[in-house]
Amino acid sequence: MQAMKQTIRQSIIAARQKLTVAKHDELSRIITKRILQLDAYAKANTVLGYMSFGAEYETRHWLQQALQAGKQVLLPRVNSATKQLELYQIMDLLLDVAPGLWNIPEPLPDRCNRIDDLMLVDFILLPGVAFARDGARLGYGGGFYDKLLARINPQEESRSGADDHPVLAAAAFNMQVVKDIPQEATDRKVEWLLTENEVIHCSAAV
Repeated sequence: MQAMKQTIRQSIIAARQKLTVAKHDELSRIITKRILQLDAYAKANTVLGYMSFGAEYETRHWLQQALQAGKQVLLPRVNSATKQLELYQIMDLLLDVAPGLWNIPEPLPDRCNRIDDLMLVDFILLPGVAFARDGARLGYGGGFYDKLLARINPQEESRSGADDHPVLAAAAFNMQVVKDIPQEATDRKVEWLLTENEVIHCSAAV
């Protein structure tokens, strides 16, 4: 299974890196518009995103829009000691973020408030290398987001008497959508997959 996952990773990353800067920006802006139009996002008060790197979907425009809309915006920071993601609220993309582990931009702890209550999160945009239409997600292999999502138990979260767990979504270029992704017991599927071509409601997602 791990060999299959690695083959998919290498293929998708290679294809993604062939995008020109102009095309990458164009597709990212289209995807951002789709996120902003998603009802689940519009209703969210607190959103968890990530700072993109390399040839990933560019998240900065979406994050800026979320801040301007008055949403509480959280970003992850890797705790090297615990190998866990810690969440911090940011107010300014220029002042509150700096290159961190693996040179990926992360929130600055001395400027940002750490948020430990995951029940506050309404909407999560997850990074990933590849996705299937049923919501299966293939990450980079570190397992950081699997550990984070394992700390969120939708069955126990109830702010209004209903299943009110954070909505899990992903933004990706159409080339990142594959037919099938091998899944393990710890893997979580996304509910929404947004590409430049379509908005996919992943029916098999929890």
